[in-house]
Amino acid sequence: MTCKITSFKPQYFKLPLDEVLTDAKHGDHTHFELITVTVGVTVDGSDEVQGTGYTYTGGRGGLAVMAVLEHDLKHFLLGRTDADNVEVLNTVMQDHLHYVARGGIVSFAISAVDIALWDVRGKRKGEPLWKMAGGAGHTCKAYCGGIDLGFPLPKLLASVQGYIDKGFNGVKIKVGQKRLEDDVERVQAVRKLIGPDVSFMVDANYSMSEDQAIAAAKEFKRSNILWFEEPIIPDNYSGFARVGSATGVPLAMGENLHTIHEFDLAFEHSNLSFIQPDASNCGGISVWLEVARKAHKNNIPVCSHGMQELHCSLVSSQPNAGWIEVHSFPIDKYTLRPLVVENQLAVAPDTPGVGVNFDWAKLAACHDAQ
Repeated sequence: MTCKITSFKPQYFKLPLDEVLTDAKHGDHTHFELITVTVGVTVDGSDEVQGTGYTYTGGRGGLAVMAVLEHDLKHFLLGRTDADNVEVLNTVMQDHLHYVARGGIVSFAISAVDIALWDVRGKRKGEPLWKMAGGAGHTCKAYCGGIDLGFPLPKLLASVQGYIDKGFNGVKIKVGQKRLEDDVERVQAVRKLIGPDVSFMVDANYSMSEDQAIAAAKEFKRSNILWFEEPIIPDNYSGFARVGSATGVPLAMGENLHTIHEFDLAFEHSNLSFIQPDASNCGGISVWLEVARKAHKNNIPVCSHGMQELHCSLVSSQPNAGWIEVHSFPIDKYTLRPLVVENQLAVAPDTPGVGVNFDWAKLAACHDAQ
């Protein structure tokens, strides 16, 4: 059987946010970037089946991702006849660009292609992603993650209340204020608002030193947080273990790990309680699933970062399913099926393929308005 890549179309969209969103490391976000790639595949000369994959950024670097897709991967992949072996092709793409980038922008580009090929695989098989990826289930826990460091306390509390009103039983806020006392006040106020039964996480976007993270974790622990996310720079793998050991607070990271080798280092050295691979930047669905298998072996729940419309299928499919993040970059509102939440659980789509079908007219209109 010959599965030939016959078309390859990347697209770039600059999409607005309703308001400026701020975190402790990246500063202000006024928009986000969505980069899609639609890949066409024929099987032994049959009609072309098209699949769409995508990645995103916080507003910077998207055109560089587009350049990798357009100038490097497009011409490398067109005409290849092994499109059915997605996992091997993922490694082939990594090897092709290894010298100029291990991880980083190249991983964003490869992720988009990998997701597109999984979309083709599912459409050809007539299977949804949650079944192809493992089939353990089709629902998972979901929390709302705000980019809200710049919100005054009353606005922060109103935002969190909005999550609860929408039916979520997990919330996450940003920490990393200049004064720890201000972070503590906000964390305590949120816990008081949501009560003891709603899961509560905090995220510092790797803005702290080890000593700062230890001091902060000891204070946040009083508010019964489920996890402290990225307190320190993700490259400091052993530092995570030291923060966790000194405080007893569960730690999480993963969104800034962009190769399977980085995840291996985290599993070996960081003593994490939760792992959060993002299929948009770790190498796509193929690498995400490899991380999930290793997490299961290490008795760690696999969670996600962003792109909730896709990750609901991946997390649901795993026996060690954790939480998906419902992110403040609302990619799903540009799709034909925004995230579905029922009884406080995210519901994976049953559509063959990855289950993410974009509203191209809406994307174009919002991009053109920027």
